[in-house]
Amino acid sequence: MRRFRFTYALTGFLAAAMFAIAGPALAQDTTADAEEAKPAVIKSKSERLDAYFIELKREPEPASARRIADRIWAEWRTSDSATANQLMEWANEAIRDKRYFTALDLLDQVTVLMPGYAEGWNRRATLHYMMDNHAKSMADINIVLQLEPRHFGALMGMASILSAAGSDEAALGTYLKVLEVYPAMREAQERVGELSEELAGDEI
Repeated sequence: MRRFRFTYALTGFLAAAMFAIAGPALAQDTTADAEEAKPAVIKSKSERLDAYFIELKREPEPASARRIADRIWAEWRTSDSATANQLMEWANEAIRDKRYFTALDLLDQVTVLMPGYAEGWNRRATLHYMMDNHAKSMADINIVLQLEPRHFGALMGMASILSAAGSDEAALGTYLKVLEVYPAMREAQERVGELSEELAGDEI
């Protein structure tokens, strides 16, 4: 193959006296202070992801972009199901031990249990790729991208499969989609350069 950061202590008489002197102005100040003292609203997973992707698209420095991408991956990996999370952990262990068929069985269970969990499909797509089942990998990647079109990991996998199949123009287009989401990804940048040169050479 070609190479997811004053309070004033006003008590007793002093507080009452200052309020009488300051009147409405102080009332406005204390109201503002109370607003500032409110705890920050906890964002939902989708809101956090949206914020991370905005940062990722604006970050030109590869190392800083990678840290943002790691936060995105952390969000993707965690599902709303303790069972699915456990199955994913077991599958990861099986993959590390090269027990691929055991891992595949575990990931099959994840996709049945949580069909809307993109990372379950993505992990299975990766495993299929490792097992040279490119057609099955591509089928899972398509589901990932239906659930999360910004999944740069799945897009990279798709581009690799297309490149391996000799579909360089389609691979180049997919790498460009990666850069739309994650402009500082070096691997995608390099592959765009390589494929652009190869395709240009073919036209000569």
